[in-house]
Amino acid sequence: MNPVGADIRRRSPAFASRVVVAVVVTIMIVITTLAVIVARTSVTNSTVTTLREITVAGRQILVSRGGPPLDLVLFSLVAVVLIAGCCLGLEVIAALLSISPPRAQFDWLRHRSKDRLVATRIRITVLVPAHNEEAALPVTLEALTRQTRQPDRVIVVADNCTDRTVEIALAHGAEAFETVENVHKKGGALNQVLTRILPDATAEDVVLVMDADTSLSERFLEVAARQLQEEPELSAVGGVFFGEEGHGLLGQLQRNEYARYGLQIQQRRGRVFVLTGTATMFRSEALLDVAAARGIYLPGETGQVYDTAALTEDNELTIALKSLGAMMMSPLECRVTTELMPSWRYLWRQRQRWQRGALENIGAYGLTRGSLRYWGQQIGIGYGAVALNAYLLLMAITILALDRWIWFPFWILVGTVFWVERVITAWPAGWRGRLVAAALFIEIAYDVFLQVVFVSCLVNITLSRTAAWGDVVHAPAEA
Repeated sequence: MNPVGADIRRRSPAFASRVVVAVVVTIMIVITTLAVIVARTSVTNSTVTTLREITVAGRQILVSRGGPPLDLVLFSLVAVVLIAGCCLGLEVIAALLSISPPRAQFDWLRHRSKDRLVATRIRITVLVPAHNEEAALPVTLEALTRQTRQPDRVIVVADNCTDRTVEIALAHGAEAFETVENVHKKGGALNQVLTRILPDATAEDVVLVMDADTSLSERFLEVAARQLQEEPELSAVGGVFFGEEGHGLLGQLQRNEYARYGLQIQQRRGRVFVLTGTATMFRSEALLDVAAARGIYLPGETGQVYDTAALTEDNELTIALKSLGAMMMSPLECRVTTELMPSWRYLWRQRQRWQRGALENIGAYGLTRGSLRYWGQQIGIGYGAVALNAYLLLMAITILALDRWIWFPFWILVGTVFWVERVITAWPAGWRGRLVAAALFIEIAYDVFLQVVFVSCLVNITLSRTAAWGDVVHAPAEA
């Protein structure tokens, strides 16, 4: 284990999170300072822009023949190459370090099961954690009945429910497990049921954990089980999630975002960044490895699969498995349709939890082989926040400073390339998604919103403010 990460974990979680914030903010300040220095130098060394007047549709317009100073263009290109190189370097280093010392100590479990898994049919247990989900649960359970590979066991984990969740689960042929005095949300509920079923699990057992507001594509279980059957070293198979229909413009913005994430998974050939909490199938022995390593190699309480201190249990469990050298993937056939946030208020709370959880998770692990990619992700988000908002501010200042509108062909070309990229990457979201992407500034405003969430999380962690969970309150189902 990296000594830096071990040292951070011996301190308080709040201290570890502040360390992460300090690192990210420092990098953002360095990037901003360099950009300002280069921009000021470029302005000092630039020549007067040549303007000419042309006639278009009977109107006279001014066109600038100039572009940005050469040194500014070179600086931007070098910055892009360096950022891409850093991202690639983190991927390579993480891949080279994927076989870690903890994995060597747990490897005997995987080797023991290798021959048996080739010859034996995998048994699938589905866990559906649910807190007052009577409205969404019937759709989720009915989607399971349409699977081309049926699960062997379905357990609805009713967590502090005051509605008809248990009754609906039993009516659909599932088992109902009711938590006892759970105060740790989804992670605590899953720990209670896993503590009950994992001791009796054999090498053939796999566990699918899925949200109660999620529907699986019909071949999800078939494809995921086959992957685990054919690749004994594979520890988990995650879903590729897409948004449900509805919720107007806000819903379409979220669907576009998820569609682009699906394209990233496709480009990575199924190599997963985060095992989504919406639906992921785990090998039981991998979950046992995590439980055994908690409190020793990993944050959390020994014997518990999920670290209940984590706001984002799926992201944390992904880092835990990667820290043990686990292999995982997300086949494109394993599609998941999940709930979208119906309002900006709910979206704010959801993304606050996601973003803050990600920052706190890497704070808990420190700079290790398992968390390396995620440090790079947070630094990239910080860089994106600086770059996009600096560009928007520069545009606003330029427009306000002009007495007459001037067209800049160079920037029109750059903008056109960006516009085409946005439309193409939103193509899987359908014609509505393409129209929203074509309206460019709508999605730019959405991106700025997400970056405000990111900055807000940095501030909240620094000030030790409590994060809200952000569940959507559903109307009770009709009897």
